[in-house]
Amino acid sequence: MTKLTVKTSEPYDIYISEGILQKSGELIGESTGASKVAIITDSKVDSLYGSTLENTLDEAGINHVKFTFPNGEKSKNLGTYVDLMEKLGESGLNRSDAIVALGGGVCGDMGGFLAATLFRGIKYVQVPTTYLASVDSSVGGKTGMDLKAGKNLAGAFWQPSIVICDYSTFSSLDETNILSGKAEAIKSGMIGDISILDDVLRGDTEEVIRKSVTVKKQVVEADERDTGERQKLNFGHTIGHSIEQLSSFGLAHGIAVAKGMLAETRAAERLGISDCGAYDYLSRVLTDAGYDLSIPYSVDEIMKYAVNDKKVHGSYITVVYPDQIGHCSLYNVDKADLKEYVKAAVEN
Repeated sequence: MTKLTVKTSEPYDIYISEGILQKSGELIGESTGASKVAIITDSKVDSLYGSTLENTLDEAGINHVKFTFPNGEKSKNLGTYVDLMEKLGESGLNRSDAIVALGGGVCGDMGGFLAATLFRGIKYVQVPTTYLASVDSSVGGKTGMDLKAGKNLAGAFWQPSIVICDYSTFSSLDETNILSGKAEAIKSGMIGDISILDDVLRGDTEEVIRKSVTVKKQVVEADERDTGERQKLNFGHTIGHSIEQLSSFGLAHGIAVAKGMLAETRAAERLGISDCGAYDYLSRVLTDAGYDLSIPYSVDEIMKYAVNDKKVHGSYITVVYPDQIGHCSLYNVDKADLKEYVKAAVEN
């Protein structure tokens, strides 16, 4: 079993191991001190792992209630949030209790945002069951909801009390979800540890998770509130989020990010921001890993969402580019030049 500690304002541990879900009740009790928890999960994850989590909570003597919502990104909205918040308000939880987010990135965002706002903040636990959530979204304390104007535009920073990652759950994932998660691991490799890319292609799952989480925790520890260094974690997301929304969330988040990473690297090279040869390298890696890297949307379509991206600051937007293979930097694009940037990213 791997154990990592994230040293943020409220430090917490991450446990990575096969089979740990069946023993998670004791860890949840030790980390939260809660006598009662509310499980937040989606309909699909509940059918796979809900009873396992409930059984281990019973074994640990922790009372629990469970609330589910329909599987998929389309549920990550304020309507679902309000419905769950009302149910939590009627559940008998108090400020010393906790929320357990069981599932992928949507469940983690939902459970974390509910925890951040219920009683002005209660403890919560991340139990990721997808590749993407395990290597990225379960760590760092970002929670959020999608608005019609854009992805993750409502949210809060709220660190979990513990992250429990049982990667045996990946056996229930289809190839699309595996590729989605691998893309975020490749992102971590391009940002701070290029050896991750070899681990991805070799299929060393625990090493991919350990190294990806290590990169993320180092960035989060340096910039917990996303005001500088942490923005590097958005590599591929300016274009990727636009693609994801244009697909009406039919395209998996990580696959959109894979397209976005390559597109943003191409823009950086075409505009003379980067000259390290990262585009050819990343293109080969993503192609070998099995990604379709085409972007079936126009510059104007992508611009519709890019201008409302949460990384916009006044008159500019901060984008991420590789300045070395395995290291990224930030670059500010004036909003007046954003269309030129998008054109350089997506046009062949």
